[in-house]
Amino acid sequence: MIVSVVILALVTAQRVGELMLARRNTTKLLARGGVESGADHYPLIVGLHAAWLVGLWVLAWDRPPVLFWLVVYLLLQGLRAWTLMSLGDRWTTRIITIPGETLVRRGPYKFLPHPNYVVVAGEIAVLPLVFDLGAYAAVFFVLNASVLWVRIRAENRALAGPGPGSAASR
Repeated sequence: MIVSVVILALVTAQRVGELMLARRNTTKLLARGGVESGADHYPLIVGLHAAWLVGLWVLAWDRPPVLFWLVVYLLLQGLRAWTLMSLGDRWTTRIITIPGETLVRRGPYKFLPHPNYVVVAGEIAVLPLVFDLGAYAAVFFVLNASVLWVRIRAENRALAGPGPGSAASR
């Protein structure tokens, strides 16, 4: 279906745009004295997300979308935008800490320690449901949860840092 192809194309474009933004922000953070942590698991995250999206292209390009789940997915995009705007140029797909900077405590960070990961977990599960792919959603939700378990532990260690005031992008 053409609607499914449009949805997948928009999600793909969003992901590519986010990677470009993340690269730009990472460069800026490192130039400001940022230190990367958790780089060893980063390729696993990229691979998982790429496999998830490629699999959706293979399985869902011709499936009619389920309107309820599409609305849920769009609501998640609102939370994603709020999260990215709250972090500004501190948002990246990597774990970068800048010694001496304080943590972001505005936007969704007032309520959740890792709102971006809530959005990501939701997206991993919900987008396949848009195409009525429940088993696919469950498999990738579990795989993503496993990777996030490693990621959040690494990020929390980095945020705790060597001293008070350590800060990172999420």
